[in-house]
Amino acid sequence: MEHAVSTPVTPEEPRSADDGTPAEGAQVSEADAELAAQRLERERIERRKAERQGPIEAGAKLSGTAAELLAAVRAVESGEKPPATVFEEARPAPRRPAPEPVRRAPVVPDGPAAPAEDTVGAVREVLTRGGAPGTLAAPAAAALGEAAADLLREDPWRLLRVPGVRPEQADGFARALLGGEAGPGDERRGRALTVWLLEQAAPAGHTVLEMAALTEALGRQGVPEPEDAVRDAIAEGDVLVFQDAIGEAGQGDEDAEQPVRVLVGLERCALAEESLADGLARLINSAPKQDGAAEEWEEAAAAAEGSAGDLIRAAARHGLVLHTGGEAALAEPAALLNAAHGMGLRAWAASHSPVGRQRFASRVDGPGVATVAGLLSGAEGPGRDPEGALAVDLLVVLDAPQLDVETAALLTESLPDGARLVLSGDPAVLWSVGPGRVFADLTAARACPQIASRRPDPGPLGELVSGIGVGELLQVEAPGKEVVIVPVRDAGEAVHRTVQLVADSVPRAIGVPAEETQVITPGHGGAVGTRVLNAALKERLNPGPGRFGGFDPGDRVAYSPAPGRTLPGRVTGADGEGLRLDCAGETVVVPRDRVEQSVRHGWALTAHQAVGCRWPAAVVVLPGDAVPALSRPWIYTAFSRADRHLSVVHGVDQALPRAVCEVPAKPRTTRLPILLAPQLPAAEE
Repeated sequence: MEHAVSTPVTPEEPRSADDGTPAEGAQVSEADAELAAQRLERERIERRKAERQGPIEAGAKLSGTAAELLAAVRAVESGEKPPATVFEEARPAPRRPAPEPVRRAPVVPDGPAAPAEDTVGAVREVLTRGGAPGTLAAPAAAALGEAAADLLREDPWRLLRVPGVRPEQADGFARALLGGEAGPGDERRGRALTVWLLEQAAPAGHTVLEMAALTEALGRQGVPEPEDAVRDAIAEGDVLVFQDAIGEAGQGDEDAEQPVRVLVGLERCALAEESLADGLARLINSAPKQDGAAEEWEEAAAAAEGSAGDLIRAAARHGLVLHTGGEAALAEPAALLNAAHGMGLRAWAASHSPVGRQRFASRVDGPGVATVAGLLSGAEGPGRDPEGALAVDLLVVLDAPQLDVETAALLTESLPDGARLVLSGDPAVLWSVGPGRVFADLTAARACPQIASRRPDPGPLGELVSGIGVGELLQVEAPGKEVVIVPVRDAGEAVHRTVQLVADSVPRAIGVPAEETQVITPGHGGAVGTRVLNAALKERLNPGPGRFGGFDPGDRVAYSPAPGRTLPGRVTGADGEGLRLDCAGETVVVPRDRVEQSVRHGWALTAHQAVGCRWPAAVVVLPGDAVPALSRPWIYTAFSRADRHLSVVHGVDQALPRAVCEVPAKPRTTRLPILLAPQLPAAEE
């Protein structure tokens, strides 16, 4: 059963601003690649919106008018009518055949045009009158368009559409503009808060929220009639509503009640999840292209070791395959890729980050490794065929748990007919910073072959991490100081010992230099967050005045071109174009106006920022105030970032083993399992 989540949380990673247009003839950067993929996704959603004039059919449909549905929901919740009678005509329809994917040419669109000066000026005047900062004028104009000033006058709560604005700030703005008319029960406020709550839920992983969870959250925001607020948002087209069947009605009893759940979501997330389900169904239910003799596949499988052979056999016969395992298990998709190259197939792998691309490329014979963003934008990889599909016969996606539904939908839509898709990753790491839990939902659905690696990570670190993955915090023998626990009593001592470990102890005792040691801590704020630790580490390792927007050449940084993606790098300089970084051998230029929003110092990262990367040594800092943030996936992810040595600055006492044993991943509300369910019989045949 899906769990309702009543309090969506915001992501740790900073949101980036829009990029400018790359210079003609210049190599497309990671940031441009990511933005290109996002723009293509928005174009696809707009096309889908234009096509959808009636009820949504995809495992569950949008039935009736918004008012009728909300009335039905209230009737069920009050007990006036049983679900079977209220939703009798809205049972999930048979799933339509998966449509052919939209074919797109590899185009990197121009960056969005900046709002006109007169538009920004008009918005600034309205903001000033309402007591809001004038610095919000440009983002508000970008979010609301040319009529932004008029829209804000008519509905001040539209200010919540601007990233970073909180409800209490929008309420104050509305009171300044409307006076006594601005009350908590204003229907404009209810609509705006409905959308805002769903926007906050998306980066926390939810593609939809259950009706009860959403109305409860609205109640906590002081909305007196939460159901009416949701109804108004649906009627205005701001959100979509779905009803999904739960289980099956009683066999042979036509009057048996059909349990249902009512879900509300943003259109972009809902349509992306439906598009993803369609694309996965196409892969599951179609035979892969016979581009290699069966004897060749079998010979390659026989020559591979253990579960690598199982993976090759599964990929030979199926369009979609899941592969699970840790760092050592990457040898298996590498063996698959090498075998496919040997048969003359167009085979590529795509990783979450440039660091992951660099590490995996060392395992592969010849070219064939890109990042997901670079592959989708055309900045990396094989490019696209004349129909706009990726020119691949086999695509292996590494770090698959990091795929959100929007990126995964783009990938599946981009694959040509007959291609094979292998999703590979460690199921115990943190999930994506974005809507959905694609890899986990597919694993639970068992809709395609799943190959579990039998190749464990070696040594004391591998033993420690494997135990955490199954809920046990083991005491491992570490004769070579592979694992060191450093107890601390307070925040000041935690900062002092962390700097000492990175700058002195680890280089001297382990032989890993400071530039190859990564600090990982639960959050950005607090007495031992990334901000405090980075300031202390910069002072010790690379002191300087921060003459380039707070940065100096040689500073380690974390560059976030988009929410949920972090590129570790180093500052190489700055000029009129912006701050120059070296990220895994790639030169990145961050425009001056985006530095503050998208670049942080990077000696210390959060675990979410560190996903997809590994370092020779890691120092994981667990201060006393970190207890609420600890979970088994967080600890597993942080501890598994180290190749040779792990130091744990330990200040949480028994909270650490308790989190490993008792705190699993936070539940996410998604629709992918129910959208895939009609495809399971075909997958099992």
